[in-house]
Amino acid sequence: MGKLAKLVGGIKARLRRRKMLTAAATESSSSSSSCYDKMEKTNSMKVEITSRRAQKLIAKNLAIVDAMVAGSNSNNSSKAKKRAFFPEEAVLTNVGRVLEARGREFLGDKYKDPIASFTDFHKFSIENPEAYWKMVFEEIGITFSVEPSCILRENDAYPGGEWLPGAVLNAAANCLTAKPGRSSDDVAIVWRDEGKDSEPLNFVTLEELRKKVCLVANALDALNLAKGSAIAIDMPMNVNAVVIYLAIVLAGYVVVSIADSFAAPAISMRLKISETKAIFTQDYILRDDKELPLYSRVVEAKAPRTIVIPVRGSTPIKGLRADDLSWEDFLAKVNHAKADNYTAVEQPAYAFTNILFSSGTTGEPKAIPWTHLTPLKSAADGWCHMDIRRGDVVAWPTNLGWMMGPWLVYASLLNGASMALYNGSLTSSGFAKFVQDAKVTMLGLVPSIARSWKSTDCTAGFDWSTIRCFSSSGEASSVDDYLWLMGRVCYKPVIEYCGGTEIGGGFVAGSLLQPQALSAFSTPAMGCNLFILDNNGNPLPQDSVGTGELALDPTFLGASTTLLNADHHEVYFSGMPEWNGKVLRRHGDEFERTPDGYYRAHGRADDTMNLGGIKVSSIEIERICNRVNDAILETAAIGVPPLGGGPEQLTIAVVFKDQSSQTEDLNQLKLAFNTALKKLNPLFKVSSVVVVPSLPRTASNKVMRRVLRKEFTQQPKHSKI
Repeated sequence: MGKLAKLVGGIKARLRRRKMLTAAATESSSSSSSCYDKMEKTNSMKVEITSRRAQKLIAKNLAIVDAMVAGSNSNNSSKAKKRAFFPEEAVLTNVGRVLEARGREFLGDKYKDPIASFTDFHKFSIENPEAYWKMVFEEIGITFSVEPSCILRENDAYPGGEWLPGAVLNAAANCLTAKPGRSSDDVAIVWRDEGKDSEPLNFVTLEELRKKVCLVANALDALNLAKGSAIAIDMPMNVNAVVIYLAIVLAGYVVVSIADSFAAPAISMRLKISETKAIFTQDYILRDDKELPLYSRVVEAKAPRTIVIPVRGSTPIKGLRADDLSWEDFLAKVNHAKADNYTAVEQPAYAFTNILFSSGTTGEPKAIPWTHLTPLKSAADGWCHMDIRRGDVVAWPTNLGWMMGPWLVYASLLNGASMALYNGSLTSSGFAKFVQDAKVTMLGLVPSIARSWKSTDCTAGFDWSTIRCFSSSGEASSVDDYLWLMGRVCYKPVIEYCGGTEIGGGFVAGSLLQPQALSAFSTPAMGCNLFILDNNGNPLPQDSVGTGELALDPTFLGASTTLLNADHHEVYFSGMPEWNGKVLRRHGDEFERTPDGYYRAHGRADDTMNLGGIKVSSIEIERICNRVNDAILETAAIGVPPLGGGPEQLTIAVVFKDQSSQTEDLNQLKLAFNTALKKLNPLFKVSSVVVVPSLPRTASNKVMRRVLRKEFTQQPKHSKI
């Protein structure tokens, strides 16, 4: 036995040395922040593939050696078992740590190790919501002023069942409480302004954040608005915006989320739908040292009472309307003797906290209320899929007008992590330096940002080695762009994440405990069961290969149960098939399940497109384009995915009134479309204009945009610019 142990020890030592040398070779001739960009892509891929094969071979050999040791120590006992090999990093993940401690409790004899048992654990999260969600809430540290009677119970008033019946809580208050292992002196927000890249970072501790939020909550009460009133935020996502957001929720009001890129008509529509009573904004937005007006847009939208924050510190704001307040005057309403404290307004789990908007197919955005349950879904996704841990630093450039803004607030703070906010251009070296200096551990983004970084090389020379993973959402990603991005941090994975405003998070994602494929999803989200429908609208057998419209099991924590301006049942459930006695929930995306078990998104199955991460109705765009030129009979707006993959590009199909003599300059027409679309959203850009003799229609005269999308994607044949 002594000789065998010595032999085994020698083999293991040599293998581990070889493993270290292989890892070092992968990173040689390049710093840890630029493993990819100093070599040709083909060579880089060869190095990565060779390294991966070597690692697999070494892992296999180590497993064999461990089996030898286990066998030699068993004295031929039938109870001796081979220890499964898996990377040490797996045990350090949130899910890996829990499974190592409680895997057998949850899965019984099925449990092997965090990697081999992840799929079984996902199944457990669906079949045992009581045990799974209780564990998640304990891990995250969610507190209730009144505990729920159970996790889930049947209730016909709630699609899929009623979550946390009887529970009373406040999501914002949970964000402001130190988690186990963390203190009130730990950093809650790290931030920097554009143009100050050489200056030290700015930090807000959890205690400082709590005091700021309490001050604003007290000032809100001084406005004498009824509890539950809607209060809008239309400003960039900076420290003040986060403070205001949390204060509104803490004080029992409802946030109305409005993106700072919206023009006045879009702002006005959202204010009216939500019946907003007050709004917070800035005098302007500062980008590349340019002042972009914001308050004037809010005024043009005929907004109610407005609180205006100056971008440049204490600079006086000129031209305020009679009833509007400067930020300084708003805060002055508080009795500062009690400004640092505020008793949270504890509410039932289904009380509204936030109203966000998602474009429907009728031209009017759907007003989707978030409740105190929705933040729990956001935080749980971050905990499981992005592996956000206590003490992490999470950056995801976004805005409170889109769901990823509130998601970032809850996914970071509820998990005891710091939120990283950069006030400036994301496609500059300034942001890249901020990621380095803030020591970001999880960086979220939309694919178009990665494409810009790649084309400008603005991230070169910065050390992003603290990043454990990226996450991507909002639009289709490009394999080439994300291979480049992974190369910036020695091939740390990109966790793809797809969901919706109406569910407060994702329904399909990735996991650090599974192999990740570029531009693909490796697993349904924890607690979520999804289905692909066949051509007849029926669910395909689960785990089978196929492509079709995606549907969701309605038993889904945090999902919407009502809409403010539409029939919720009609939008999400009408006409959907049943599965196990439950009507499935409509989502609207077309998905594919591959033979390897991955999921790939193929865009919207309906007539809504995704432009730069913003979902928009084709009808909204067509209404504007139809009025651009008197020679136009009608148009169709189509989101066309580029051949190489990536975000959808806006193509306008045009039918002219007089087709016998086309004299219109398509270049000029494209410019006219782009100018007109600025009124809808300045970010929308027409990529191409295609002239067609007529639009394909159904027997009921509905435009079949899918036919055009397929034609334009495969081989455009018409006049095009």
